[in-house]
Amino acid sequence: MASNTSDTRTQVVQIYDNQPTYACAKCSAVIALQDELISKAFSGRDGRGYLMHSACNVKLGAREERPLLTGLHSVADVFCLGCNDRLGWYYHSASEHSQKYKEGKYLLEKEKIIKENAWTLMDE
Repeated sequence: MASNTSDTRTQVVQIYDNQPTYACAKCSAVIALQDELISKAFSGRDGRGYLMHSACNVKLGAREERPLLTGLHSVADVFCLGCNDRLGWYYHSASEHSQKYKEGKYLLEKEKIIKENAWTLMDE
């Protein structure tokens, strides 16, 4: 895994042509398909967060136990491969049974990502 200070821009993969995605607000690297969105009703460190099934072009930081609004969770910060900006976190595990559905999912902070709709104008 690359460190947060290494130059990883060459590792970024652009894979979702003509599909609606979420991208890093800082460097525009594709982070997730919009179809992977589970819920917009989550809280990040600095505001709204989106719970996602999966993410790409990201790397995980160190795993840690973190007290969140819904209890103690084992999480790792998620960083963009393109610019190393922290985008949110990955849920490794949850201590509360009611929170187990988050395990293996990503919380992406709304302010750190942009919505790319991949709209095109059709020639008539």
